[in-house]
Amino acid sequence: MLPRLTLPLPPVALALLVAAYLLPGLAAHDPWKFQDAIAIGIAHGMASGGDLLVPNLAGLRWMYDPPLYHWVAAAFGKGLQFAFGFHAAARLASAAFLAAAFYFIYAAGRDLSKGEQAPVNAAAALLLLLGSVGLVVHSHEALPDLAALAAVCGALAVLPHATRRPLKAGALFGLALGLAFLGAGWIAPVSVLVGVAVAHLACTEWRNRAGAVFLATALATGLVIAAAWALALALRSPDAFRDWWMLAAQRQGEPLANLRRLLSTIAWFAWPAWPLALWSAWSLRRRWREPMIFAPVLASLVLVGLLSWWGPALQENLIPMLAPLALFAAQGIATLRRGAEAALDWFGVACALMGTAVLWSYYVPLMTGEPGPMARSLARTAPGFMSQFDLFAVLVAAALVVGWLYLFFFTLRSPGRSALRWAAGIVLLWGTFSLLWMPWADHQKSYRSVALQLRSRMPVGADCLAQKSLGVSQAAALDYHAGIRARPFDILKPDRCPLLLVQGSPKHELDGPGPRWTKLADVGRPGDKLERYRLYRYK
Repeated sequence: MLPRLTLPLPPVALALLVAAYLLPGLAAHDPWKFQDAIAIGIAHGMASGGDLLVPNLAGLRWMYDPPLYHWVAAAFGKGLQFAFGFHAAARLASAAFLAAAFYFIYAAGRDLSKGEQAPVNAAAALLLLLGSVGLVVHSHEALPDLAALAAVCGALAVLPHATRRPLKAGALFGLALGLAFLGAGWIAPVSVLVGVAVAHLACTEWRNRAGAVFLATALATGLVIAAAWALALALRSPDAFRDWWMLAAQRQGEPLANLRRLLSTIAWFAWPAWPLALWSAWSLRRRWREPMIFAPVLASLVLVGLLSWWGPALQENLIPMLAPLALFAAQGIATLRRGAEAALDWFGVACALMGTAVLWSYYVPLMTGEPGPMARSLARTAPGFMSQFDLFAVLVAAALVVGWLYLFFFTLRSPGRSALRWAAGIVLLWGTFSLLWMPWADHQKSYRSVALQLRSRMPVGADCLAQKSLGVSQAAALDYHAGIRARPFDILKPDRCPLLLVQGSPKHELDGPGPRWTKLADVGRPGDKLERYRLYRYK
């Protein structure tokens, strides 16, 4: 008999689980559509001699995101591109921020509890954050919100020390809030600050002179950090500062529509933390005046409220909310009823088993071409894909299956087992997909082939290219892969640029520039039924 696992897992075992979650998939794909391509494009511009204070994307200012993530990604990319390629090296910034987030959320769960319950809560908080469904793909992309998540986790880790060392803890808390602002804007740090400030008023334990010192120090430190970048930006480029200010002060969407969208997203994005948080709210209802219960709950609610009121209601903006939600949900996991814990446990086991079985069963026809119907279905989805067997990837994926089976059969029943099995199932599913299926997915999602085909069709010496309906992430990918940069199409002077790139639909060409233009290229990603890229030359 193999040795049985007793819970909570020691920190070394949790670190191995985190590594198995973070490493697969980071370096295995090109920049993908939306935030991944945008962040890598900005970091590449900074690392190639661009302005560190004024982010640029494909030659244009991009003031939607503060620069913290891009700074770190540019440093990783420039320092390690010789080994991994720039985009893979830059994406290591995501692994660094996630590793910091997991460490800080573990520390927060450990320090807010006492006695034997401390390691249980610490491991549960980490596992619930790691097991959040919405974090799986985003944690392996280049995403500025991951920097904000790490900073929010750092702020939560400081809170248990607020009354014992108010000056030092306040400075560290303010530092974390300032970095959260530099990571993804003002909503996440303001939400945490509001939750903590109200807790100082509502909770007797924090309503004292030490609490006032903590809050004052935190507010001063956070404002200094946030204002330092804003002031430097204003001095460096007043126009860029004006753009950033207008974007940050602009509301997006209607509050009720935003709220409905956010709630429907949270239903799957924050699973399984949100149902456990509801249970914690009930089981710990007599302890609501404890600050480490009150503050995370209020911070989560304020963040959702601000996102609903201000917008935009994008799923990646919910990533910082996962930290206080997981921390609060972990505190009630020890009181979870046996039937509810068993239901969550077996639901996670069933999802992991079925998902892994599907991935492995389709991997065989992907490599061998048999059975024919399954292989033909995969070929229609990714036309032109040439499969290559990778023995190392298969062995690592098989090792993940063996490790998950060991956790399944040899973990003793105890509080937190359902959270462990769920998180291990997430690691198994993501690891299996990224090791076996990432080349197939990247073949469809990468813009490398599109960029290289367009570059090969462009006349030598062409010094001006206009674009029409080209998306931001597509522009970033074309610039990154082939140095293709286009200016907006001038409808009043269409012949100003002899070349025109149009992003349109594969079904029709209604957005063509007109009869005086000759088509040079008509390309798209393999299997893409929504996007087509057509290159025209003016006669």
